[in-house]
Parts: sequence; structure tokens; C-alpha cells
Amino acid sequence: MTITRTPATSPRFRLRGRWLDEWNAEDALSWASWGRRTAWKNLVLSIFSEHLGFSVWVLMSVVVTDLDSAGYHFDVGETFWLLIVPNVVGAALRVPYTFAVPAFGGRAWTAISSGLLLLPCAMLWFAVTNEGTPYWFFLLTSATMGLGGGNFSSSMANISFFFPSRAKGLALGLNAAGGNLGVAVTQLAVPVVISTSTGVTLANAALLWLPLVIVASVAALLFMDSVTHARPEARAYREALLAKHTWVMSLLYAGTFGSFIGFSFAFPLLLDLTFAEDGSSLVFLGAAIGSVARPIGGWLSDRLGGALVTLWTFAALLLGTLGVLVSLSRYDFGLFFGSFVMLFVCAGAGNGSTYRMIAVIFAALAVRRAEETGQEQGAAAARAARQSAAVVGICGAVGAFGGVLVNLALRASLSSAGDLVPALAGFGVCYAACLLVTWWFYLRTRFAMAFSPSLAWARV
Repeated sequence: MTITRTPATSPRFRLRGRWLDEWNAEDALSWASWGRRTAWKNLVLSIFSEHLGFSVWVLMSVVVTDLDSAGYHFDVGETFWLLIVPNVVGAALRVPYTFAVPAFGGRAWTAISSGLLLLPCAMLWFAVTNEGTPYWFFLLTSATMGLGGGNFSSSMANISFFFPSRAKGLALGLNAAGGNLGVAVTQLAVPVVISTSTGVTLANAALLWLPLVIVASVAALLFMDSVTHARPEARAYREALLAKHTWVMSLLYAGTFGSFIGFSFAFPLLLDLTFAEDGSSLVFLGAAIGSVARPIGGWLSDRLGGALVTLWTFAALLLGTLGVLVSLSRYDFGLFFGSFVMLFVCAGAGNGSTYRMIAVIFAALAVRRAEETGQEQGAAAARAARQSAAVVGICGAVGAFGGVLVNLALRASLSSAGDLVPALAGFGVCYAACLLVTWWFYLRTRFAMAFSPSLAWARV
């Protein structure tokens, strides 16, 4: 049973579950009358939930620096695993979290995934308020924090169904930026709340997020919607997994998001190890700047084309890496910090541009397939949207694993060579390779001509 206000302009809801039975963001009339309002409402609530996911995901990386002063003594190897485990778990969960959106509905899954964040917060509170908590429990707590890393892909996949192609870049950029800012907020807020007149109170690091997580889960349940046509389709997912461009875009996203999340975790340590200046008060700036740059990359991609913006991004990342290398040779703190700021800005902008490319590439492939087979255009567009959502999950997972590799490369470089030069040189080679891949697949004339003439190369 459904209810409608007017057949031409109103969304149709199932009376139970707030499902949007008729949703077409590309229709200008419905978008102007009620679609835009509905889409932005869901976007705002999605940003809130994803932001908390990132905050909980990186929580252990801040808490671990004070475990020793709180009476929990772990060696360097044990501490390293407390940092790496949530990254690995978060990356691994991004694919199944994407598939959960069509299985449960965006509204229900946002409420569930937000509610799951109560688990790591409660476990952390228990761990730091009981003397003699064993290492294995801290490790298990760290692993559950990876639940927050999976939220990104489900949130991005869900929001991709709500906005028309012309606005996806900005919408996905804002959604991702709001989530990414959770890293900076945790790095800024947690040191403040755990510092008390009696010393360090690590329990506050967990208690800080508990009420916010509850609010996010309840708000999603009461006010968000689910798009009916975002349903599972085995063939679409299989085609997405087998598509060449899925893995090309995964590589590019590993270069951008891998750099963002990897440098976010490593920058405070690199600043401390490389220069005598105390940069602890600047720790949060890298993640904050990269997060703000993400919607800018999406916005530019809507106007100039995601491939072109991505190409410029990798060129700038290469220049930023060279700047860091020069700063090390000169022992120039200002150049070092400025070059890293450039890396964060470009990585953030590249995150937005690569995600914008995914939707456009698979829409173009759907148009070409429809022209070749005579398939109805509306059905082709819906199928392309579902494929794009699946690709978002895969790219998100690969990108998160890219961040793990960044940190492993930096640690190996410091251990073997005693400095950052080998790792930075390797990053430069990777950025140059990603630049060439972007041009080869998405900016050559031959690729553009393979699509419908209405899709110009600059819009990919």
C-alpha cells in the first residue's frame, strides 16, 4: 500500500520503512519539487553518521599514546598492532558494508552501522577502567573500532542513489569530507577530554562518543529514507567486479585516499621524528585540510571533468613529494610542513575527483551498452547506479588498504635506511604511474570516442 500527494511530483512511501518506491533524481520536475529536499536531508544525516564512524575508527591511534602513562605497558610491536588492526578491519569491511545498503535499505543500515559503534566505545571504557586488562582485550577492542571504517562505503553507496549525475561530485564530496573530518576531530578533541586535573582519564575518550552514536542511530531510523530500486542484483555486482575500470579506479583511489589516510596517521610521528620543533598542536591540521579539499575536488570535477582534475592531482602530489624530499635535505621545517599540507590538499581533492569519475564512467558504459543492445535507457541508468555503488565499496576497500601500505612503507624506510627518502621516492614513482594511468584510460581521444558523442572526454 502506498500514499501519494500528487502523482506527478510526490515521492511514494511504503507506510512501513520509509522506502521511496518512485525515485528518479534525473527528472528535473520531481527533483525541483521534492527530490532536492529529500536528498539533502538524507545527506546531512549520512554525514553525521559517517563522521562518527571515522572518529571511532582512528580512536585507538590517539589513545595508544597515553596507555603507558595510564599503567598499561606494551612493547613497540604490540603497540604497532593496536594501530594497524583497525585499519585492516575497516578496509576489509568496506565491501560487505556496500552490499548491506541494497540488502537492508540505506535508512536501516545507517541506523544499524551507527549503533554498532557503541561496541568499541563500551569495550574501550571497560578496558581502561579495569586494572590488569590483558593485551588481547585491547587488541580485540582495536579490531572492533574497524567497524567505523566500513561506514564510509555504505554511506557513499547510499547517497549515490539520491543525487543526479550533475550533482554527484559535490554531494559525494561533502559526504566524504564530513566523514574524513572525524579523523581531525578525534585528534583534536580526545587529548583535551582525557586531560584532567588528576592526570589522564582515558575513559573519557570512550564516553565522549557514546551519546553522539546513540543520537546518530536514532536520527537515521526516524528521518532517513531508503531507495527501492537500490536492490541487490547479482548480475550487476558480478559485472562490476569483473569490469576493468573497477580495478583501474581502485588503483587511482588507492593513490589518493591511501595517501590521505596514511599520511593522517603518520604525520604526527614524522613531524616528531624528523624535526626538533614540537608540532603536537598541529597534528590535526593534515586531516582537516585534506577533508575540506575533498568536496572542492568533487565540485571542480562537476565542471571540468573528474579525469582532468585527477590528472592535476597526481601531478601536484608528485611535486609535493619532491618538496618533502628537498626539505629533508635542507632540514627546512617550513618547507617540510608546507609540502605535507600540499600533499593533504591534493589527496583530498583527488578523493573527490576519483569518486565522481566512478559514477560517470559506469553511466557512460551503460549508455554504450544500451545503444548496442537496444536496452531501455531508464533501466540501463538504474543498473549503472547499482554497479557504481558496488564499485564504490571495492574502491573504498582498496583505498583503505593503500593507507596501510603507506604506513608500512614509512616504517620500513625508517627501519632500514634510517630516514624517509626510500619511502618518499617510492611514493613519487607511484604518483607518476597513477598520472599515466589516468591519462591512458580516461583522457585519450580513443577512449572518449568509444562512448556516446554526447559524453565529451572532459566530462569523464
